[in-house]
Amino acid sequence: RPMYTVITVPAFSDNYIWLIRHENHCLVVDPGEAAPVLERLAALDLVLDAILLTHHHRDHVGGVSELLQHFPHARLYGPKHDPMPDHHGQWLDDGDQINWHGLSLDVLHVPGHTLGHIAYYGQGMLFCGDTLFSAGCGRLFEGTPAQMHTSLQRLAALPDETLLYCAHEYTLSNLRFAHAVEPDNLAIQRRIGVISKLRQQGLPSLPSRLGDERHFNVFLRCNEDSVKFSAEKYALKCLENPEDTFTVLRGWKDVF
Repeated sequence: RPMYTVITVPAFSDNYIWLIRHENHCLVVDPGEAAPVLERLAALDLVLDAILLTHHHRDHVGGVSELLQHFPHARLYGPKHDPMPDHHGQWLDDGDQINWHGLSLDVLHVPGHTLGHIAYYGQGMLFCGDTLFSAGCGRLFEGTPAQMHTSLQRLAALPDETLLYCAHEYTLSNLRFAHAVEPDNLAIQRRIGVISKLRQQGLPSLPSRLGDERHFNVFLRCNEDSVKFSAEKYALKCLENPEDTFTVLRGWKDVF
């Protein structure tokens, strides 16, 4: 069975670009800038075969043109329903699949952060851009709370062992919000300790195991009484269902 290694490439102030390596080949996910990717490819003597994009925001697509200049034969993939860079590419919709050196990645349409946002899932790995973060979720720039809640529920239904590779180092700030929502949640308290130590050492908080996220990511816990109670206390009204709870949480997080 082919072996794959995921390599973390920090970019900007808090972005992560992901490289998936197989032997001397690799693909890159969400290259917001080219320089750190090119530096890592040169250091490891890797050939770039493919570029995968989750959505159209500049900090995810800004490095595409320069990477294609250096690797003109690399295939470009991205969401069909988001405006993509002006390059020839294969634009993907829900249910599509990418096959790369024996690695099959399923395409999931997960609107909310943007209307066309997609995620890539395969072999226990989830590359979800700005939809699901460790202990959090993305802002609603284009989609509705209902769309994002549905998207998160879909991702949360993946197997427990799924490793979450999102695009930003937001984990500690997300956990501080989670602690405000569920101050008695021991999983949140423990996670703050673990991630604080990692960040003090300059290490990334990712990947995160999806099964663990269900215990401390309040956006995946909108059906829990403790989360609903805090959302109702913040909103000063009764909330009818988990979608309403999510809507309040997302608005609360925006100003937290």
